[in-house]
Amino acid sequence: MRITHNSIWIARRLGKPVSGASRRSYPLLLRAAKITTVITTAANWLAALCADCSQPSGCASLTQPTRNRRGDLCQKPARLALLFLLLLFSPFAFAAPPHIIAPPPLDALLQRYLPLELADDADANARAAFAQRIDKEGRTLLATEGYFNARLQVTGEPATLVIQVEPGARTLVEQVDITLDGAVPEERKAALREAWALKTDAPFRQADWSGAKEGLLMTLMERDFPAARLLESRAAVDADHNRARLKIHYDSGAAYRFGALEISGLGRYSPELVARYNRQVKAGDPYDENRLTALQSALENTPYFTSVSVRMETVAAGEAGNVAPTENDVIVAPVQVTLREQSPHRLNLGAGVSSNTGARVEVNFRTADLFSRAWQLNSGVRVEQLKQSAYADIFLPPTPEDYHYAFGALVEHSDIRNLKLQTGSLGISRSHRQGSVENVLTLSYITEKEISEGLPQSRNRSLAINSAWTWTPRLAADAFWFNHVSQIQIGGAIRPISDQNFVRLYGETLHNFRLTPQNILTLRAEGGIVLADSRKGIPQNFLFRAGGTQSVRGYGYQSLGIREGDTTFGGRYLLTASGEFTHWLTNSPWGVAAFVDVGNAGDDKKTFRLQQGYGVGARWKSEAGAVGVDLAYGNNWHLHFALSLPF
Repeated sequence: MRITHNSIWIARRLGKPVSGASRRSYPLLLRAAKITTVITTAANWLAALCADCSQPSGCASLTQPTRNRRGDLCQKPARLALLFLLLLFSPFAFAAPPHIIAPPPLDALLQRYLPLELADDADANARAAFAQRIDKEGRTLLATEGYFNARLQVTGEPATLVIQVEPGARTLVEQVDITLDGAVPEERKAALREAWALKTDAPFRQADWSGAKEGLLMTLMERDFPAARLLESRAAVDADHNRARLKIHYDSGAAYRFGALEISGLGRYSPELVARYNRQVKAGDPYDENRLTALQSALENTPYFTSVSVRMETVAAGEAGNVAPTENDVIVAPVQVTLREQSPHRLNLGAGVSSNTGARVEVNFRTADLFSRAWQLNSGVRVEQLKQSAYADIFLPPTPEDYHYAFGALVEHSDIRNLKLQTGSLGISRSHRQGSVENVLTLSYITEKEISEGLPQSRNRSLAINSAWTWTPRLAADAFWFNHVSQIQIGGAIRPISDQNFVRLYGETLHNFRLTPQNILTLRAEGGIVLADSRKGIPQNFLFRAGGTQSVRGYGYQSLGIREGDTTFGGRYLLTASGEFTHWLTNSPWGVAAFVDVGNAGDDKKTFRLQQGYGVGARWKSEAGAVGVDLAYGNNWHLHFALSLPF
């Protein structure tokens, strides 16, 4: 690359315009830069060669005889010859790439794909051949953008070549003729023609032409006609009038319908397990590629298989195969499901630390084939500084109606804010998703022992039913409102199987707003109320405490509630809200955040007052999601964080 070209490139990078005077000064700049570079290079080589010279006076002693063969440069003319050859055949012997004068973005296209190398010492014939090659290949490149009357002219000396581009008028699409053979209904034919991407009067570009043909074929193949094919495509270009006429001919082939599932690869599990997760592909339904993809994703998301392939054999029109059309020109083909099972048992070890409950270690055992019935067991023991628990949950495969049942048990001991709780619970749940809303119905029995210093012990028990609706709308990844989760819970218990009658209402919502690609605004709120004569007799699990990470930062974990002495109990009312602004550094996984939290939990609406905390934090994008460390001030300075490491 020539020095002159580099200097202009650097000027552009610095935001300085390259004027016409600068272009006219190419020859002088080039010669000066080249001479300077050659002299500098020669000096560097001479310095390197003389570095071994043993003459005390350096090069001034070249006229003096020397006995040191290793350092006598004067006695080694071969070194000077080598230096001369290196300078002669160095990269500075080649001309800089020619300067291309063309409207954007054509200049970038030509700069990227044209062969622009030409030697400094190229003779007239070589320069003429270079100009012809540039004109021929440049016209071909510009034709892909719809310029069929372009002219490229090479001018100037080898050291200061300029390619002047005259693209001419751009060719536009004048007519589109789409032929659809086969059993495609007329309404769908009209819809496909309407959806054709390269409309009349649009610029004719090769990329758009190829994309339009492929797009219509893919749309046709996605539903009903997986064996469709493109028979003919022709673009007749009238370069004199800058018009293009397009002709495309498709054959849809026979219509397809789903046949029975043909499952292979099962050893441990039965085909019935696959059928339980199949909500998409039903025998006799019209072919839909999206349904095959959905079935494959559903099976991949289970703990039973390491790999899943779902496909249907198709035969293009006029070809022989294992399937043949019926008398109604419809093919019923089996759906082939190929599976690879994974080991059902897994033992996990983990450790972590959190500002809420301190350091922790955990042992977790999971199996996907409990009692050889494809039941999923998730069990473990977790030991934290403030809480210790043992749990076991069993999840059953979905029912034909797509209901998911689970049941489990939990034993837990905690000591938080001078309130010691010994809790045991049994529960059963049923979950069902419809669109973006999931409903979970839970029946649980909880028995609890409360121990607090200076207060009498108490026992609470409750058989409660609770229903939760969680809404997670599907939003575009680049949408302004790009993340949203909301939940509403309604539950309660009655005597005599519980110690207290109560109705519990709870709701929470979280919104993420993308202000700019690097700036995110997060808004969160939650509120709850327990309708009861008193909180006495209600297990703490159904009451509310606030404070700590994911609540009101600037306060200790569950430090906001009902204070009795040094002990904090849960109350019947809860309200928290948070606003957080996060700025992600450009091209970096790191970000900084500032936030304000308000909230409280209590048992008396008249004395209920919101507490405030605010602070700053650091964010890091990990594979598992954003990890944060926050420094917040509320009733005091608090550091909030959570870190988990699996082994």
